[in-house]
Amino acid sequence: MKDANKVIGTPVNRIDGIAKVTGKAPYSMDHPVKNPAYAILFKSTVAAGTIQAIDTAAAEKTQGVIAIITHKNAPKLNVKGGLRGGSLLQSPEIEFFGQHIGIVVAESFEQARYAARLVNVTYEAKEPKVDFDQLAKQARVPKDKEKADLKRGDVQTALSQATYKVEEVYETPIEHHHPMEPHATIAEWNGDRVTLYNSSQIVNGAQAATAATLNLKPEQVRIVSPYIGGGFGSKGGQWANLALAAVAAKHVNRPVKLALTRQQMVNSVGLRQHNRQKVSLAATADGKLTALAHETTTHCAINDEFIEPCGDCSKIMYDTPNSLITYRVVPMNLILPTYTRGPGKSTGSFALESAIDELAYKLKMDPIAFRIKNEPERDPSNGKSWSSRTTVQCLQEGAKAFGWENRKPEPRQNERGNYWIGYGVAAGTYPAHQRPTSALVKLKRIENRVMATVELAAADLGTGTYTILTQTAADALGLPVQDVKVKIGDSDLPPAAGAVGSVGAASYANAVNDACQKIIQELVDKSGKQFYVRPTAAQLMHSEKITDYQTRVDSKPLASSEEYSAHSFNANFAEVAVNKSTGMIRVNRFLAVTGAGTILNPKTARSQIIGGNVWGIGMALSEESVLDPRWGNFVTRSFADYHVPTNLDIGQLDAIFINEKDDHVNTLGVKGIGEVGIVAVAAAVANAVFNATGKRVRELPITPDKLL
Repeated sequence: MKDANKVIGTPVNRIDGIAKVTGKAPYSMDHPVKNPAYAILFKSTVAAGTIQAIDTAAAEKTQGVIAIITHKNAPKLNVKGGLRGGSLLQSPEIEFFGQHIGIVVAESFEQARYAARLVNVTYEAKEPKVDFDQLAKQARVPKDKEKADLKRGDVQTALSQATYKVEEVYETPIEHHHPMEPHATIAEWNGDRVTLYNSSQIVNGAQAATAATLNLKPEQVRIVSPYIGGGFGSKGGQWANLALAAVAAKHVNRPVKLALTRQQMVNSVGLRQHNRQKVSLAATADGKLTALAHETTTHCAINDEFIEPCGDCSKIMYDTPNSLITYRVVPMNLILPTYTRGPGKSTGSFALESAIDELAYKLKMDPIAFRIKNEPERDPSNGKSWSSRTTVQCLQEGAKAFGWENRKPEPRQNERGNYWIGYGVAAGTYPAHQRPTSALVKLKRIENRVMATVELAAADLGTGTYTILTQTAADALGLPVQDVKVKIGDSDLPPAAGAVGSVGAASYANAVNDACQKIIQELVDKSGKQFYVRPTAAQLMHSEKITDYQTRVDSKPLASSEEYSAHSFNANFAEVAVNKSTGMIRVNRFLAVTGAGTILNPKTARSQIIGGNVWGIGMALSEESVLDPRWGNFVTRSFADYHVPTNLDIGQLDAIFINEKDDHVNTLGVKGIGEVGIVAVAAAVANAVFNATGKRVRELPITPDKLL
């Protein structure tokens, strides 16, 4: 039974909500600085080659222009410092269309943008490598040892002997992040120390990478990022524009604002790569899997490598004696791919869960029953016990809530007017981790009121970090929510993990809880008294007549956590309506059932899950970055042509959380939900489309032309 005095687990309204809706929350470009100049990046218009000449004369004569920086006058930077993208103005070589080749700094944004158009660049162009279909034929083994072939048993023999099998190729296209707030930075120098106001999912990571790139010590770089207008992974690893803002500010000796335009985002801050995935499954007549192979071919940058782990779900979701996970990669003249929401798991689950649905159909088994039949008792990839696993419960509870019994196993059996109606299901997972994080707690007594301030260099992507940390501290200290203040998003605060990979809530909340528990114990010890009921922070500050007290903790994961395989799990249910005449698809209903340990705030948690579901629906039906092979540039450069779902595109959404207690994953039992909300969503929609129409679409997005 829940303690009525606890606020963890209750739907507390967002602490930062009023600041956001009234415009008081400062985002990257909102911080006040004196006498700022404005910078615009100008970019290459070829995908491969060498700059022969840059004529800046006309731009330099334009009103308001202060400086133009190119590889000819840029300072020497450390290209291996950790900033991504390789566009640091260090050489005339061009590796992708839209590579940064210079900066115009002017008195106003409009003057800088106009002058940038007057810069004339001459290239010695080369034939770019941009044809994925051709290049995939020469795909190589990745350099990353973690992407080496993972074999268990003998997949080929099992496939050759199987009566029931599926061997199909599934394609997911290049996608872009497109957060509401594009990447932007204000750079301000004070002597040899630079402050960068910048949206950073990993505050200390941005600090370290920028310092290394600028040849500075970490303490010479301060990252200020109290609010982030979305990132979805693109603001995890930081990009060249962050350091270039600092370069421009140093060059003109005044603060500089550098904001990327929406169009510049497509070749400045990474992307989700095109993944070609062959999934092979074999099963006995009664539905027991005997083999699972997941083979991914993808692309990376010409001189750098990043590969989505598309086979991760396939390693652990189902019990099979024979397994094969492989990756092959081709270098292309495109910007380096990067983490995108649910990296690898969202794309990989589309292939895996579509194949599972296909095999269940061949076996004439209910796809839920087929999944449950192959539920593993332990993690198949390493033999570890699960810290907890709720896949079966998610599937069963979801089936009841969704009305799965109304589904007809054969396609084209449900009609509603001029629409085919279909039902689909898919299961997903995402690993749960806690990362080392430090936190400082300060207590202050003013007359009869005791207030707490919690400080750590955490990040809030807009998902509710301020709120859940306020709740955590309030419970641990025994204080009202209104007497707790949370300060995050500043590298001058105690170092913290990033808001990436679903590690944020677990890492931050456990560190805050540890710090609050520590400060209570220190005050108890300081009092020299014995308490039969643990006192609150206020009681101790009053009884001992203390006005100010603080302590810090450096929190780490539980030593025993490595003994278990810890993951969040989900089941996704989709009802689609497909227009018989036009092939247009609408998701009428979507239900996500999630097991993610302790839910710190069900209101903000529901928002995260629904946000992931919406992205997954967009992934299934509309999102695609289209490359023009003539130039190596993207033709989808704005929301006019890169189609994300809007309110009118989304039907009824609902989210259910399994009441799960996990004592092994971390002290508070928090698993994280930021990533798992998108995993297997696209597969659920695709499986519903098949149930509606009888047409199996294995290449996303599922557009009407692929159905008609």
